[in-house]
Amino acid sequence: MSLPDVQAQALVAVRDLRVHYRSREQTVEAVNGVSLSIAAGETVAIVGESGSGKSTLASVLMGLLAPNAKIVGGSVSIAGEDATRYSETRWRQVRGRTVGLVPQDPMVALNPTMRIGRQVGEVVQRVRGSRGRVLDADVLELLEQVGLDRPALRVRQYPHELSGGQRQRVLIAIALAGRPRLLIADEPTSALDVTVQRRILDHLEALVRRQGIAMLIITHDLGVAADRADRVLVMRSGSIVEQGTPGAVLKAPRHDYTRALLQAAPAWRVPQAAPIGLGEPAREVLRFESVSKAFELPGTGDWLRRKPAQTFQALDGVSLRVQAGQTLAIVGESGSGKTTLLRLALGLDKPTSGRIMLDEQHDLTRLDAAGFRPLRQRLQLVQQNPYASFDPRLTIFDSIVAPLRAFGLLKGQALVQEAQRLVDQVQLPRAVLGRLPRELSGGQRQRVAIARALALKPELLFLDEPVSALDVSVQAQILALLAELQHELRVSYVLVSHDLAVVAAVAHDIVVLRQGTVVEQGPAASIFGAPAERYTQDLLAAVPGRRLAHERSEAVEPVALRA
Repeated sequence: MSLPDVQAQALVAVRDLRVHYRSREQTVEAVNGVSLSIAAGETVAIVGESGSGKSTLASVLMGLLAPNAKIVGGSVSIAGEDATRYSETRWRQVRGRTVGLVPQDPMVALNPTMRIGRQVGEVVQRVRGSRGRVLDADVLELLEQVGLDRPALRVRQYPHELSGGQRQRVLIAIALAGRPRLLIADEPTSALDVTVQRRILDHLEALVRRQGIAMLIITHDLGVAADRADRVLVMRSGSIVEQGTPGAVLKAPRHDYTRALLQAAPAWRVPQAAPIGLGEPAREVLRFESVSKAFELPGTGDWLRRKPAQTFQALDGVSLRVQAGQTLAIVGESGSGKTTLLRLALGLDKPTSGRIMLDEQHDLTRLDAAGFRPLRQRLQLVQQNPYASFDPRLTIFDSIVAPLRAFGLLKGQALVQEAQRLVDQVQLPRAVLGRLPRELSGGQRQRVAIARALALKPELLFLDEPVSALDVSVQAQILALLAELQHELRVSYVLVSHDLAVVAAVAHDIVVLRQGTVVEQGPAASIFGAPAERYTQDLLAAVPGRRLAHERSEAVEPVALRA
C-alpha cells in the first residue's frame, strides 16, 4: 500500500511537513520534509536528540507552535481535517477532545496552589460540560481509571503531596478527560524510577488497547521505544532518517545515526565481567557502619513531650564501603533512602546511630560544622540539575573558581590559569569561561559542574543522577568523561541513580536499597548477571529495552565505558 493510501485511512497523516523558526539573525529549519501516519489503536515512538525536531512536530499536532514558528510547507490531517487551516477557536475544540497531551514535567504542568481535584475538574468541565455532583463523580472516575489509589483523598491534596508517579498519573487523567482519539506522551517517564516508569507505561499501554486510541510517544529513551511502540521513527536535524518496527530499527539499523544512538545508549551496553582493579587491593575511602537515620514526623508530638513524636525510618542499619579509584552505585526506588545517605556522607545531616568513617581516620558523625569544613575539600558533589545549582548572574569562570576562593587557595592570575586547566580537563573550550549558565547546553553545564567539583582536587565525588536529563549521546559523552577522569585522577565515585542502564555502564560495585535497608550488594557483574534478591530482579526486569538489548548484544560487540 502506498503512503498516500495509508495516510488516507490514518487518524493522523503528515505529509512533507516543513516548519521554520524565524528570528532577526537567522531562520532555523526545525522540521524538514517529514511524512508519517498514525492509525487508531497504534503506538508510534519518535526518537531523537535535542534539536531533532520531535517536540516541534508534537507542537504542530497540538496547535501550540511558538509565535516565531511557521508551517512553510506540507500538510497535516487530523481525523480527516486539514489542521493547517484550523483557527485558534477550532484548535480549542480539538485540544483535549481529539488530541490529548501528557507533558514531561508534572511539577511544571500542575498548578502548585490548586488541589488535584480542582485541576482535573477544570478540564473535565471544559471538555465535557459536567457540573456539580456529576463533575465530582467524573473526576473520581478519571483518577481511578489511571490507577491512582484512594482517589477521594487525592482530590483534596496538592501536587507537592504526591509522589512523582502519582503526579504523572494526574497528568494522564487530565489528558484523558476529553476522551481523545490521539494521546501525545512527551517524555512521560524520564524522571521516574524504573519500576514506577514500568507501571505508568503499562497503564498507558492498557488504556490505548482498551479504548482503541492512538498514542505518539516522544522520547530520547530507546528502551522505552523498543518496549512500547508498534513503530519507531528516528529523527535527526528535522528529518526522519529511519522508521520501522522496533525489532527492525533497533536490532538491525540501516542508518549511521541510528547505529550511533544505539552505540551511545546505556541500555545497550553490557557490564564487564569484573570490576577493573588497580593492581593491588584498593584502599578504603569511605565506610558506613550500621548507619540509621530517623526523622520526626511533623505534628505528631507536643513540645512538652507528653505525647511522643512519631518517626520515619529513612535508613536502618546501612553498611557499605567505597574503594579508592572505583565507583559505588546506590540504586533503589524513590523513598529508599538514597538522598538521605548522600546528606549524611556530606555532613548535611547527622545519623541517629552508627558511624561514617573517612579514610579510616575521621569519624564524620562526631564532627561539628567547623570540624567538617577542612574535609569538604576531599568530598564534593555533582548535583542532578547543574542549572539550578549555578547562580544565573555569575559567569562560568566565577562558578568554577568559587570553591577555590571559599578556601582562599588561589587568587589573581593563578586563579585564571586553574580555571583554564579545569575546563580543559572536562573537554570544554576556554571561551565558555566568559559565558553565563543559560548560554550553555545541558551537557556543557554538566561538564562545568564536574569541573567545579574537581577544583579542590577531591578524593571522592558524589554524583546525584548526573545524566538523567540528558540525551543518550550526551549521556555517553559525560559517562566516558567520568571514566576518563577516574582513570587519570584515581578519584572515587558514589553514583546515585534510578537508571540501572547507566549504573551497568559505569559501576564497579552496587548497593541496592529498599525502604532504608540494604537488600543486596556486590560487584556490578554479579548483581546484573545473577541477582540473588527478588527485589533486585524486579528492578532489572523493569529496565526498558532489556530484551532487545540482550538480543542485539549477541550480534554486536559491546562497548565498555569504564576505564
